[in-house]
Amino acid sequence: MDKPEIFRPEPVSVATEPAKPVEHVSNRLELLAPAKNADYGIEAIRHGADAVYIGGPAFGARATAGNSVEDIARLCEFAHRYHAQVFVAINTILMDDELEAAEKLIWQVYEAGADALIVQDMGILQLNIPPIALHASTQMDNRNPEKVAFLEQVGFSQVVLARELGLSQIREVAKHTNMQLEFFIHGALCVAYSGLCNLSHAFSNRSANRGECSQMCRLPGDLKTRQGEVLAQNEHLLSLKDNNQTDNLEALIDAGVRSFKIEGRLKDLSYVKNVTAHYRQELDKILARRPEFVASSHGRCEHSFTPNTEKTFNRGRTDYFVNDRNQGVSDFRSPKYIGEEVGTVKALGKDYIQVNSSERFNNGDGLCYFPPNYEKAKQSDDKLQGLRVNRADGDKLHVIAVPGDLKVGATLYRNHDQAFEALLAKESSKRIINVDMCLSDTVDGIALTMTDQYGLAATTELVMDKVAASDSDKALQNLRKQLSKLGSTDFSARAINIETAQPWFVPASVLNGLRRDTVAALELARVAGYERPKAWQYNQEAVYPVKHLSFLGNVANEKAKAFYTRHGVIEIEDTYEKNGITEDAPLMVTKHCLRFNFNLCPKEVPGIKAEPMVLEIGKDVLKLVFDCPKCEMMVVGANRQV
Repeated sequence: MDKPEIFRPEPVSVATEPAKPVEHVSNRLELLAPAKNADYGIEAIRHGADAVYIGGPAFGARATAGNSVEDIARLCEFAHRYHAQVFVAINTILMDDELEAAEKLIWQVYEAGADALIVQDMGILQLNIPPIALHASTQMDNRNPEKVAFLEQVGFSQVVLARELGLSQIREVAKHTNMQLEFFIHGALCVAYSGLCNLSHAFSNRSANRGECSQMCRLPGDLKTRQGEVLAQNEHLLSLKDNNQTDNLEALIDAGVRSFKIEGRLKDLSYVKNVTAHYRQELDKILARRPEFVASSHGRCEHSFTPNTEKTFNRGRTDYFVNDRNQGVSDFRSPKYIGEEVGTVKALGKDYIQVNSSERFNNGDGLCYFPPNYEKAKQSDDKLQGLRVNRADGDKLHVIAVPGDLKVGATLYRNHDQAFEALLAKESSKRIINVDMCLSDTVDGIALTMTDQYGLAATTELVMDKVAASDSDKALQNLRKQLSKLGSTDFSARAINIETAQPWFVPASVLNGLRRDTVAALELARVAGYERPKAWQYNQEAVYPVKHLSFLGNVANEKAKAFYTRHGVIEIEDTYEKNGITEDAPLMVTKHCLRFNFNLCPKEVPGIKAEPMVLEIGKDVLKLVFDCPKCEMMVVGANRQV
């Protein structure tokens, strides 16, 4: 058998007739951004997020992105100024001795102002928790209508769908629920169905379901037949490109998605600013032409830069399975940020590189390249090499020293654009709420009323002697000028009405004070007018759609067992983290298929023999088992922790 070619074409856009939009769901569209910490969350909201999700001090699926309750309170206070929401991720599986601490933490984040909890462990529903909204984490493996309908019945109000779903599957789920459907639209893709990966725990005792994934899937490996024939060597075979649904937003809306989630609680601030601004602008374009939809938070954003998702961390782009399976899902070369292709090497000196490029380079730019024959590098070597530009002089880029493996003709990529990063390092967005202002008479003075575009209002009265202005026209002009000075606030004057009996003489300092007091009063009125989402209500009569839960059900504590038993499950295995699995087992279940990638899929290539495969990562050998009717691949191996 000849060694198959590795296919790496770009994703192909699938032309389909637009389906009729799902009509029974909310008309509010939510852009949901990650918050590594409170400051990142605040910037996400400034740049257009309608909601942010953040980890608490413990029990979050990103163990290194925890935050204090005080910081969560600070973020909530800021978010609610714009009627934006804060979701706290308590989405790991919990052991019995952690339940009491989890219950206490849930009360603390509720009292701090959090709007919802993102949870994975159903044992939480058996605790004494406050009246807060519950969102079903993607770690629950939310793929089918029956599972999602059950989650709604037991009290969840929002569900994070599996990333692997296509438009028709999302539409089918939407038909069976009134819950808000949340879908990842950008960022890193786990190669496994979320919640169905135990590879990290099996080999490093770091559980993905406990927020400690070691990302073994990003390592290079060799792909072989069971007979030992090498199909690929030293390739990152389980490492996917990054999700980018820019071109599919409207189709996702019509399928029933209402919350559009950006991945990245471990990403840097420039990523959060740039990607959030990008999707804010894309969604705003849709809102502008489709008035039946509205943003779920208040205000419009003014960005001082042009967003470009190619300029912050990404592994290339794919729309994954939204438009069915294609060959553009993975890039086996590297799991790192390669960046934008910017040219080729024209000439080399001792400390400079001359490039063929139409791009403008900057001092401090980061460049990278693949050395010649990088495919033959050892698994321990880093195939992608990088360098930094000390001084850019047109097409002549000065560096400390030119690497020996950089050759004329090599393709250069830019993975750090210093000029772009400098823009994002500054204040780069402002959120504005339009207001109407009305100056009117009172019995003993005047009053200023400010009403925002959402109908929230505040009035401040000023006691003063009413003295007619000597020049009415000039007085009116000055009144409007002073009242419109809202530059340092969140507000912008849409209309200013002077409804006094006649223009009065009001000193500028007095009018400025009246305006400031009314702004402060409106800010308080807006916060007072904010309402948390509806709290969860538990229905104990709902029936779970299956009767047996294997270790892939991730049941780790007695409370969770009691929950499933109450809802009709009759057999429940302990989660993999309990180390009770002693034989080879599926350590990962994925829709990513290496047979398909190597043009060896029996469904795609008539007559081809579907041979078993193995994946070697370092000294570890994993079996690849293919469930062709389901179009799924399982990575099978033993638990080293047993």
